[in-house]
Amino acid sequence: MSWKTSVAPMMDWTDRHCRVFHRALNSDIRLYTEMVTTGALQYGDQARHLDFSDIEHPVALQLGGSAPQALADCAKLGQQWGYNEINLNCGCPSDRVKSGRFGACLMAEPETVRDACKAMLDAVSIPVTVKCRIGIDDQDAEADFNRFIDTVAESGVHIFLVHARKAWLQGLSPKENRDIPPLDYDRVVRLKVRRPDLTVVLNGGLDSLTPYPGLDGVMVGRAAYATPWILSDGRKTQHQVIESLYPYVDHHLSRGVPLGAMTRHMLGLFNGMTGARAWRRYLSENAFSKGAGLDVLKDALSLVRPIEADAACASSFES
Repeated sequence: MSWKTSVAPMMDWTDRHCRVFHRALNSDIRLYTEMVTTGALQYGDQARHLDFSDIEHPVALQLGGSAPQALADCAKLGQQWGYNEINLNCGCPSDRVKSGRFGACLMAEPETVRDACKAMLDAVSIPVTVKCRIGIDDQDAEADFNRFIDTVAESGVHIFLVHARKAWLQGLSPKENRDIPPLDYDRVVRLKVRRPDLTVVLNGGLDSLTPYPGLDGVMVGRAAYATPWILSDGRKTQHQVIESLYPYVDHHLSRGVPLGAMTRHMLGLFNGMTGARAWRRYLSENAFSKGAGLDVLKDALSLVRPIEADAACASSFES
């Protein structure tokens, strides 16, 4: 199982419709859900949080939590639902996450993370991975980062997805935490040099799937959403990507899903091409209208001049 290229879990963005769109762009890239808290799965609507389409594989469920038993139970649920990986969020800096004792604040509690990961590994047969930062607040020394990784690795987890920024839990908003703390890719590379036994994936500020020297993979975040064509594996043109999604869109429209819930993830697909602005405007103005159907998506597509693909490959994306 490869972690060479992946799309980061992003709250309010990487829902099931976004992931199907990204899969249409690239047949190999690894996909991640939005973070789902253990409480949401234990006490909420499990199907709403966990349902996904078979075509999304390989796809990972990202969990938020810190209680070992709760995480183990939810990891087992994720495996039963068909996910290929369980990922523990130790990187989200929001106040809501901090107050719930999960996310980036867990970097101050490596033993807690180790115990939680051990409980999950004991509960499932699929990989358990950790997504973290390079530090938090005043805990910025490389020794602190190394201690966190080494302690968590004692659980048996050997795959770490590292956002190469520290998180300021005091004084910066979640949005500011995505931009203001400086990137330090070298720290992540040094981790791999020191621990060659670990799979280390780089996240943070990347705008392409270009491999990063010395590391096992790259994880693209906001750039994948703003300019999704960077995910393309070259097997389809942009037009063919959208056309391949018609059966999926039609199927979910028949189940009552608003067109805009699916097309909102597609707005940046044609950035830089003639007609890109017309595409965005038409979908923004019409996709959320009551009764908007597949014809709206087709009409929007007709506003963009197609480019012939060198290698065309159409496939069905039904749920």
